Amino acid sequence: MGPGLVNITFLAAGMLFILSLGGLARQESARRGNIFGIVGMVLALAAATLSEKFDNHLLLFAMMAPAAALGLVVAARVKMEAMPQLVAILHSFVGLAAVLVGISGFIATTHFHEVEGAIHLIEIYAGVFIGAITLTGSIIAFAKLQGLIGGKPLLLPARHFINLALVLASIGLGVYFVQAQHDGGLVPLLIMTGIALILGAHSVMAIGGADMPVVVSMLNSYSGWAAAAAGFMLSNDLLIITGALVGSSGAILSYIMCRGMNRSFVSVIMGGFGTGDGGAAPAAGAAVVAGEAKTIDVSDVVNFLNEAKRIVIVPGYGMAVAKAQHPLSEVERILSGKGKKVRFAIHPVAGRLPGHMNVLLAEAKVSYEKVLEMEEINEDFPETDVVLVIGANDIVNPSAEDDPSSPIAGMPVLQVWKATTVIVMKRSMGAGYAGIDNPLFYKPNTRMWLGDAKKNIDALLAKFQG
Repeated sequence: MGPGLVNITFLAAGMLFILSLGGLARQESARRGNIFGIVGMVLALAAATLSEKFDNHLLLFAMMAPAAALGLVVAARVKMEAMPQLVAILHSFVGLAAVLVGISGFIATTHFHEVEGAIHLIEIYAGVFIGAITLTGSIIAFAKLQGLIGGKPLLLPARHFINLALVLASIGLGVYFVQAQHDGGLVPLLIMTGIALILGAHSVMAIGGADMPVVVSMLNSYSGWAAAAAGFMLSNDLLIITGALVGSSGAILSYIMCRGMNRSFVSVIMGGFGTGDGGAAPAAGAAVVAGEAKTIDVSDVVNFLNEAKRIVIVPGYGMAVAKAQHPLSEVERILSGKGKKVRFAIHPVAGRLPGHMNVLLAEAKVSYEKVLEMEEINEDFPETDVVLVIGANDIVNPSAEDDPSSPIAGMPVLQVWKATTVIVMKRSMGAGYAGIDNPLFYKPNTRMWLGDAKKNIDALLAKFQG
C-alpha cells in the first residue's frame, strides 16, 4: 500500500474515531459509536500493516495472531462487573508499548540535525516517561480493583517530597539525555524509566478506593498521551490523532468525575482519600452518627413496593460485586408491569469506572429511558414513594450537605432521604469507601435490608413471581 493510500486510510480512520467518541457520549448511540470505533481500528491496522514501511509481514502477523486470539478470549470471558479491572490492565499495555517504542526508537535513531535531533530526543524521553508511569500506575490500579491489594491509600512520610524528588531527578536526567544524545544517552534514559516506574506505582498506591473512578479515567488520559508520544516517535499521524483524542477525552472525564465528588484533580493525585475497607472506622473530622437503624426483611420490602406508585432504584458498587443487576432488572419489569413508575438514579462516581452502573444496567437489558443521571432525578425525590438503594453508600450520604466537617462535604449526592421511604440494601452497617458513617441509615424514613444483594434480590424476585 503506497503512502498516499495509507494517509487517506488514516484520515478515514481518524474521522471514524471522532464519530465513535461522539456516539459514546449517549447510551442510545453507544452501540453505533462502538461500531465506528471498530471499523476505524480495522482500517488503521490494515493501513499500518500493509504499508511499504514493513518488509517482514510474516513476522508481523505472527506476532499479531496470538495477541488477537488472547483479546478474543478475554473479551468473551470477562464479566461486566470486572470491566474496571480490564480497562486498567489494558492501559498498562499502552504504557508498556510506549516504553518499548521509545527505547527501541532511541537505539535505532539515525543522525539528525542539531535542532531536529533535540526535538526527537525530547519526544522519546517524554513518551517513555509517560508510558512508564502509565504502566505501573495501571498495574497497581488493576491490583486494587481486583482485590489483590487493599484499597487503603499508602501514605508514606513525606510522600509529596518523594514524588517531587523523582520528578526533578527525571527532569535532570532528561537534560543530560538530550545533551548526551548517543554518547551515553541510553543510560540516563533507562535510569529515568526506572524512576518513572516507581513514580507511577507510588502515585496510585497513595490514592484510596473512593477515588478509583477518577484513577481509571486519569490513567485513560495518560495512556492517550503515551500513544500520542509514540506517534511522534514513529512519525505516525493517526497514532498522534488517536492519542490526542484519548488523552484529552480522558482528561475531561477526570475533571467531570472530580466535579462529581467536589474535589480537585490535584487533590486526587496527591492521594490519601478513602480507606477502601468496608466497615472502617469513621474518618477523622466526620461527625459521629447516633441513633438506631430499623431493619426489615424481604416481606416488608414487598409490601413497601406494592404500595408505592413512584419508585427509584439507586445502584452502587455493591450491586456490581454481588452481580445482582439481572434479577434486579426482572424485578423492575414486574413492577413496571403493575403500572408503577420505576426509574434508576445514577451518580457520576458510582462504581469503580466512569459509567460503571450504566454498563451493568445495559447488560441486564434495562431500558435507557429509565436510567437517569443525578442532575436529572434529584429534584424528583420529594415526590418519590420508595427509593431502593442497592450497595451504595457515600453517594447517598446526607453528610455531604449537612456536615461541613465531613470529608465529603460539598460533594454532590443523590438526595434519597427526601423520599417517603428509603430502603438501603447493604451487607452490613459498615462505612463506605470514604471511611465515614452514613446518617441516612438512622433517619426515621429509612429501613435497612441487610445481606448479600444478589440473595436479597433473588428472594424479592421469587416473592413477586410466587
